[in-house]
Amino acid sequence: MDITNSVALVTGANRGLGRAFAQRLLERGARKVYATARRPETVDLPGVEVLPLDIADPASVRAAAEAAPDVSLLINNAGIQTGTDLVTGSLDAVRHELETNMFGHLGMIREFAPALAGNGGGAIVNVLSAMSWFGGKGANAYHLTKAAAWAMTNGIRLELAEQGTLVTAVHLGLADTDMAAGWPVAKIAPSDLADAALDGVEAGSAEVLADQWSRDVKSRLPLTPEEFNAAMDRALASLTAAGDRVQIKDV
Repeated sequence: MDITNSVALVTGANRGLGRAFAQRLLERGARKVYATARRPETVDLPGVEVLPLDIADPASVRAAAEAAPDVSLLINNAGIQTGTDLVTGSLDAVRHELETNMFGHLGMIREFAPALAGNGGGAIVNVLSAMSWFGGKGANAYHLTKAAAWAMTNGIRLELAEQGTLVTAVHLGLADTDMAAGWPVAKIAPSDLADAALDGVEAGSAEVLADQWSRDVKSRLPLTPEEFNAAMDRALASLTAAGDRVQIKDV
């Protein structure tokens, strides 16, 4: 798929990764960029077409699909992290994360798939995480939602292949955004993440491992659970102790 002259819709485009996606799409020649947010007045990027959108609200998702029938590239970026554990944390918070990070993305795909088919197939980018593959205390609900979103992405890729829609999963460790502000470690710049994802779309890639974190974590998947968890414990401990001097690949 050629980004030039594409019509893209970006969820969560008012800040962070979503804003970077919208900006790089414009800079790379997209014909139109729909920038969506729950509070559309917070979108401050010139040159985009702003739409209100709450991906956890099916009526809002349906309205966005009706307002943007010309979309050929869907960027599912919006998401939340509540810092909830699975056993002792609020079950309502776990459900809220699932409704946003997995069902919200799936709802977007279900509503926009007909438009993508009608516009030549197009492409979908699902912004996932290295935490698709590992959890941790205080973030296990997030891990659950990203693992579920990864499985969903793999499933819809098979279902949409017949209509010619590329489905690209984008994994990263940490990006330099508000969500990761408390982690004093190496982070990918939002613009670099957006470029890696868009390069992957143009190359027809099913998966983009955007940084060293995601590449190293995925490389450990053949380990046994005990080996994997021990390796991740060592890596995260070193990251916490040494700040941005140590990356997962060094442990």
